[in-house]
Amino acid sequence: MSGSLVKSVATVVLATVALSSIASVAKAEALRDKWCSNVTIRFFAGGAEGDAFASIVYNGAKQAEKDLGAKVDYIFSGWSSEKMTQQLREAIGAKPAGIAMMGHPGNAAIMPLAEEASKAGIKMMYQNVPVDEVTAKFGGAYVGAQQGPQGRALGEEAIRRFGLKSGDVAIVMSDWSQIERAERELGTLKAFEDAGLKVVKLQSPEGLGTDPNVGIPVITAAVAANPDVKLIAYPGGQPLGNAATYMQAAGKKAGEVINIGFDTSPQIIDAFKNGWVQLTSDQQPFLQGYMPILSLCQQVVYGLGAVNVDTGAGFVTPDNYEAVAALAIEGLR
Repeated sequence: MSGSLVKSVATVVLATVALSSIASVAKAEALRDKWCSNVTIRFFAGGAEGDAFASIVYNGAKQAEKDLGAKVDYIFSGWSSEKMTQQLREAIGAKPAGIAMMGHPGNAAIMPLAEEASKAGIKMMYQNVPVDEVTAKFGGAYVGAQQGPQGRALGEEAIRRFGLKSGDVAIVMSDWSQIERAERELGTLKAFEDAGLKVVKLQSPEGLGTDPNVGIPVITAAVAANPDVKLIAYPGGQPLGNAATYMQAAGKKAGEVINIGFDTSPQIIDAFKNGWVQLTSDQQPFLQGYMPILSLCQQVVYGLGAVNVDTGAGFVTPDNYEAVAALAIEGLR
């Protein structure tokens, strides 16, 4: 090999090594600790402090805050859409870099505030209830289960699992006045109606998500009016976790009426263990806390696009509830 060729090969090798070293240094410098520490975020947990579902959402958000270093202010609304709307108005006025908002107030109520946030340069994310019209017009994304499909899947699974047939009576409970929020229970209702079940559409009393005991007179009256009821579908983890109280107040034994719904919690795990609850659809609220903060940080710091995440995770049953029991008790599932 000629001397000039040897020199050329050596030059290429040295250049390759140098580029590799530069790439390694660049890669190392790109990995930042607490990389979202200069970002301020307002986060809506939805319910009241300490309630079963909101606590898991909050724990997910707190974990993201700890991991990423963001400065997060937490907002609790007692599941009141009106309160959420007012709090969103106040949050926009505070001019944080990002807001993670519960979608319960719906498209019409959120739309003008989303426009205001967009004009102010505030990044938005939405969790738990989708507001597709808002995100289509002003950006942002959604982290949560897809309401209608999740509800329908629960109804279809109940029909299959419990052998429900045409003419059987089912009670489906929701706040039917909240159009976007009620899409989930409407999906369950439609699945039952399509199978020929007789469905009783029961209105949730105000405050059910914060104090499930307010549902006792409503549910016991519905059971008394429909003594042949086979199944009751509840609108969330708070009332589902209170199924034993409702059934005992209605004079029913464990398993005499099938109780189904959404979410997991220590109360729901206990209800599975004692035979009061037979089926729930898990929507992983921990992710509904963690992912909106992660996405807002990515948008603000790295200029990345908003992240949509379907958190629906399937069903928890008497056969598998023990697999999530420890995490539910810890406030993570």
